[in-house]
Amino acid sequence: MGTATILLVVAGVALADVLPREEVEKQDSTFQELWETEFTWKFDDLPLNGGVASDRIPYSGYIYPDNEGGTSDSLRKYDRAFNGGRLLAADHEKWDTTAFKEPVDGFFGKLFKIEETPDWYGHCNGWTSAAIRHAEPVNSVIKNGVTFSPSDIKALLAELYIYNEHVVLAGENEEPIGAAAFHALITNWIGRGDHPLGIEAEPGEEKWNYPAYAFAASAAKHSPRRVEVNMNVVYASDSHAEWDESPRIEEVKYFHYMLDLDASGKIVGGYFFRDSSAIDMLWVPLSPKEPGEHGNEIGNPYIKAKEILSLWRESVPSESRAAWLNVDPTEIIDRDRLQSPVVEVVVTEDEESESIELEVPTCVVPRRFSTIGSTLSRSGNCYSADQQRMTQSFDELLGRQTTDMASRRTESSLVR
Repeated sequence: MGTATILLVVAGVALADVLPREEVEKQDSTFQELWETEFTWKFDDLPLNGGVASDRIPYSGYIYPDNEGGTSDSLRKYDRAFNGGRLLAADHEKWDTTAFKEPVDGFFGKLFKIEETPDWYGHCNGWTSAAIRHAEPVNSVIKNGVTFSPSDIKALLAELYIYNEHVVLAGENEEPIGAAAFHALITNWIGRGDHPLGIEAEPGEEKWNYPAYAFAASAAKHSPRRVEVNMNVVYASDSHAEWDESPRIEEVKYFHYMLDLDASGKIVGGYFFRDSSAIDMLWVPLSPKEPGEHGNEIGNPYIKAKEILSLWRESVPSESRAAWLNVDPTEIIDRDRLQSPVVEVVVTEDEESESIELEVPTCVVPRRFSTIGSTLSRSGNCYSADQQRMTQSFDELLGRQTTDMASRRTESSLVR
């Protein structure tokens, strides 16, 4: 009996996940490309706690459920201001929130082949991206005679980002991340970089994305090559409605895992204990692209990133914008629409480059990141990727016969 127990324990240790070389190379190259510095794998060189500054915490936003119309209300305002009153963007959202349905469970659902939009379909990844990349709007903005409240601007940001390009750092739909990659990503990105990450927080078919921004851990070394870790990860939960001034709703996930180290102390594998939480994906949003262009091919074609970003800039104090730094900084600048000067962020090779003279208020920061040029993956939104069902194309909704939009919709493998 004792021998069998020992063999069982040894077998359990042997089942620990080994970090694949491809995973190591992916994290190394992605971090180098986005941060222009090396990704760290040595356990003792990684922090056990970290987080963004208090004024950098992502705001709790709304997921804009499809069965409640998504972002249609704010898009109607957008149409009045920018589309000559024609409800183009709002009608596209009406189609987008009704085009993807799933079979209804139960006898009658199967008998009559009933399909409905699940109540968890929404814009959670759009809000998560916006909250990571943008300070919360605080002032109303009048544009072309239409008043956009902070809530409206947050809704437009969520719409802009819902199909925008993301970097999937680790994990895939319905496949939880391994312990080794999880620890390395959290500690490098949030710990070393002070940068929030998108997390797909609930393994399984349903997709729930949130912005994670802080963590705290304790570690106990069982041997020079084995470390047990307890970690709490803090993220902003959704606010169940959109508010002009967002409530700060904080949630915490607990993780418990063992890490395997090599002779030099680098993380090479590990496994989660049964009492640990699990997540499907860690990802980071990239800069907003114009809908229809590379990186946002299937975004709402009747909105423009420049116009939405202009509204955001006018709604947020310049000092907040200057302090809100991201990897892959936004390059779309529409100065002609601004009522106040843009606060420039000058990226330099030398922290002492304070003598640069510019015509607008300037924040000089050391070079820690750069715009990427390679093709990167997009993360999933609140939808199951494998059960997309389209009922009516947007062009049919408008009375046109072309199926161009419908064909473009089916190209995405990680949304709705």
